[in-house]
Amino acid sequence: MADLEYAVANHIATIRLNRPEKKNSFTLEMVDQWAEALLRAEVDDDVRVVVLTGSGDSFCTGVDLGVLDDRERTPLSEKNLLAKRVHHVAHAAEALSKPYLAAINGFAIGAGMDMALMADIRFAGSSARLSEGYIRAGLVPGDGGCFYLPRITGTASALRLLWTGEFIDALGALELGIVSEVCADSELDHRVSTFAHTLASQPPVAVQMIKRAVYSGARTDLRTALDLISSHFAVVTSTADAQEAMAAFKERRQGTFVGK
Repeated sequence: MADLEYAVANHIATIRLNRPEKKNSFTLEMVDQWAEALLRAEVDDDVRVVVLTGSGDSFCTGVDLGVLDDRERTPLSEKNLLAKRVHHVAHAAEALSKPYLAAINGFAIGAGMDMALMADIRFAGSSARLSEGYIRAGLVPGDGGCFYLPRITGTASALRLLWTGEFIDALGALELGIVSEVCADSELDHRVSTFAHTLASQPPVAVQMIKRAVYSGARTDLRTALDLISSHFAVVTSTADAQEAMAAFKERRQGTFVGK
C-alpha cells in the first residue's frame, strides 16, 4: 500500500496519510505526492471537496527525521528542504479553491499540526492531541505554524502554544477555535464524510467563490472586497446551478439542488 493515498468518490477527494506504523510521519516523497494531490484536486471538475486524514491512531507527527539523517546539512540545504519541498504543500493548499477539511485522529504534532492548520475547517476525534512541539527540539515552526496559528487563535494563545510546545486535547483545541467540532473517535470519519457530502451538494461555483472572497477579504480593504464580491455575484448568477436554486427558492422548494 502507498504511504499516501488519493482517491475520489462522490465528488470528494480523500488524501490519506498511510504510515500508521510511523504515526503517519511523512517522507519527502510523501510531501511531493501531497502537493500533487492538492493540485490534481484543484483542476479536477469532478472534485468539489478535499478531505485530509491519517490511518491508524495518529493524524500526522511531522516529518520522519530518519529520512533526513543521511543528508549533508548546511543552512542553505535546510532552507531549501523547506522552501523547495515541504512548503509546496502550503502553496498548493493556498491555491485550492475548493473546501479543504481535516479529520484529526490522534496525534498532530509539529509539522503535522501545521499541515492540519492549512485546512479550511478541522474536525477532531475525542482522543486527538495537538502540539506545535518544535520548541522542545530547539527549533522554530518550519511549516507555517507562526503564520496560521495566530490567525486562528489570536496572538497570545498562539505564542503560548508555540513557545511551550504544550499538548492540548480535542476540547482545548475546540475552545481555541483550532477545530470546529469534536466527536467520538469512532464517529470521526462518518461525521467528516457527512459534512463533506453536504458541501459537495452545494452549487460548486458559489462555494468556491465564497472561499476566495473570505480569504481575499481578510487581506484587503472593504472597497476592494466589495468590488470583488460584486464580480463574483455577477458570474454566479449566470450559472445554471444558481438559476435552478433561485427557481427552487421562489417555488418554496427546499433542498432541491442536484449537482451535475
